[in-house]
Amino acid sequence: MNTSLLCTDGQLRCRWCTATPEYMAYHDHEWGFPVADDLRLFEKICLEGFQSGLSWRTILAKRENFRAAFAGFDFHQVARFTAKDVERLLQDEGIVRHRGKIEAAIHNAGRAVELVQEAGSLAAYFWRWEPKAATSSEAVSTTAESIALSKDLKKRGWKFVGPTTAYAFMQAMGLVNDHAADCAVRARVIKARKGFSKPT
Repeated sequence: MNTSLLCTDGQLRCRWCTATPEYMAYHDHEWGFPVADDLRLFEKICLEGFQSGLSWRTILAKRENFRAAFAGFDFHQVARFTAKDVERLLQDEGIVRHRGKIEAAIHNAGRAVELVQEAGSLAAYFWRWEPKAATSSEAVSTTAESIALSKDLKKRGWKFVGPTTAYAFMQAMGLVNDHAADCAVRARVIKARKGFSKPT
């Protein structure tokens, strides 16, 4: 189970967010809250790809640098990046300098542009994969929906979008509410999801 821990402010929170101070604000104000903004959705799926083999703490600490380096994750701009941009990014000490991941983010930007042309928005596409049943805060790394999402993205040519990456994306962007049952933030996420207009 996704267990909780009593924090110094007297509130119970998901145990994982107590691992480092940087996680607390992310947990309390971002993780699990539903997102319909295309740039944020594209940013997150890119950063999940960059996280592969690393900790989220590493990526979170560099997030502002990533935003500056990748034009605020405006995928229309990123899709126009060239080989010269790849070399520029490989010299940027503020981000993860992994050629395969950098090239994948640029490549995926092109696929995102295509997806918007087809679905109307990234939000409309991604929210199709919201599980019909509520989650039970089980500590899992993949689900049937994340496996299906990963498979569909790969069929469309996306890279660094395996089932685990897809599920972490779904958790963070609010497609599922995986806050622990007694986490103080879980009720706020439930309320946010009830008031959320699902993109179509």
